[in-house]
Amino acid sequence: MGIYFNPGNEGFEEAVRSEIYVDKTGLINSVNKCLSTEQKFICVSRPRRFGKSMALKMLAAYYDCDCDSRKLFAGLEIEKSRSFEEHLNQYDVIFLNMQQFLIEAKGQEITEYLEQEVLDELKEKYGEYLKKQDSGLAAALRRIYAKSKKKFIFLIDEWDCVMRERQESESLQKQYLDFLRNLLKDQIYVALAYMTGILPVKKYGQHSALNMFWEYSMTNQYIFEEYTGFTEEEVRALCQRFHMDFEKTGSWYDGYRFKKFKHIYNPRSVVAAMTCQDFSSYWTSTETYDALKIYMDMDFDGLRADIVQMLGGGCVRVNTFSFQNDMRNFRTKDDVLTLLIHLGYLGYDSETEEAFIPNKEIIREFENAMSVGGWSEVVRVLKASEKLLEDTLAGDEKSVAAGLDKAHTEVSAILTYNDENSLGCAIGLAYYSARKYYRMIRELPAGRGFADVVFLPLPGTGKPAIVVELKYDKSAYAAIQQIKDRNYTQALEGYAGEILLAGINYDKDNADKPHSCIIEKVEKL
Repeated sequence: MGIYFNPGNEGFEEAVRSEIYVDKTGLINSVNKCLSTEQKFICVSRPRRFGKSMALKMLAAYYDCDCDSRKLFAGLEIEKSRSFEEHLNQYDVIFLNMQQFLIEAKGQEITEYLEQEVLDELKEKYGEYLKKQDSGLAAALRRIYAKSKKKFIFLIDEWDCVMRERQESESLQKQYLDFLRNLLKDQIYVALAYMTGILPVKKYGQHSALNMFWEYSMTNQYIFEEYTGFTEEEVRALCQRFHMDFEKTGSWYDGYRFKKFKHIYNPRSVVAAMTCQDFSSYWTSTETYDALKIYMDMDFDGLRADIVQMLGGGCVRVNTFSFQNDMRNFRTKDDVLTLLIHLGYLGYDSETEEAFIPNKEIIREFENAMSVGGWSEVVRVLKASEKLLEDTLAGDEKSVAAGLDKAHTEVSAILTYNDENSLGCAIGLAYYSARKYYRMIRELPAGRGFADVVFLPLPGTGKPAIVVELKYDKSAYAAIQQIKDRNYTQALEGYAGEILLAGINYDKDNADKPHSCIIEKVEKL
């Protein structure tokens, strides 16, 4: 057993022995289908805390021919697969953590240091085939295959660290990508190359060093959706086991959305919440909000408006295809938003091509980033939102209208009202603090149509539900009447608490008091 060559199964064994282990071994079956095929080059990119390294340790334990992992996988999902026996502990594995090489190389070239380290370990097993002292890693592996017909599995962690941590060095990035291309592309000794990082494969204009890789990123995980984070079913089981509220867990850590799996949870944060028995932002323990602020403050037209719209609970269209997959070259606001999707600060719906802020944990990060300057008008709206909610719950229609007027004045330079959708985003921002007590849902199917905004109280808060209908250049009376006529309260079927109906209108021609409001209370269902 080596460090890089056939590293063994101890890393995965530690995971399985942990108090919380969620079985993701089904991933192995999907990967087995790619072995020695044209799909054998896999790049899986996810944010930090989403189990990338864990998946690599699992694959190493399964494929490594120098260890016996049968007992380790006993009772797990992969054991049921027909491919389990065929590939279990049948391959030489080369496991490369690029972050480690980047740190340890020091004055030496990262790729030169890597080759030297891996070749030293290869010689222990295949030294009889490696006679030339000046052989590079690719040449050595070709010779080994020619003599033994043994193929290798490459597992590469933090593959993109050069792009992230050496942003200013285009030459180093290109040299690194050329090394990976020479090591992997069109090489007969490759049975599988599975690499993970935060960013998808780097684009270099006409220079496409790693175009053989199939990409699975936060914009589309395809067949790996189920293994990207915790699913709703997995989190529900954990909540039952640890006696934690499932609805609150969802409001804090749910929100990442794919085509098949609409609810994907941040796995590390869920584990931390279950272990600590506390709902909190565990994001900050591994990431500083300064990283988010840098990108929020970039001077691209429309970026601030999009962020405000998402803070208000809205979604924004994003073109993810122009992004160069690095952290330096930005040409449009879409490039910035795409990076935030890959970093996990935004969720993404590939069917609608829209981005959004996924959950309460991430909202806290945006709050922290805005609190240190540059977003003072938005911060003032957020601070006033507690009073606005109090006035709403008290049925104080005049104070609510005045509060909405003030909030509109604060953000009018950023977010322009031009229809009911933009009004909805502004209302969501004005009621920002309500998310402590409520799950805010935009465009909720209800009765005969969609309720514009519904505030559904979280368990134990004791707050009434609120159904909001918005009108633009009509009347608050028309808004409240629509809630009744179309039976929007039907969306709360099964809810047994009080319900407030709020009709809000914005009159663009009334400069002094553009908002009007009617609030009514209805009986418990």
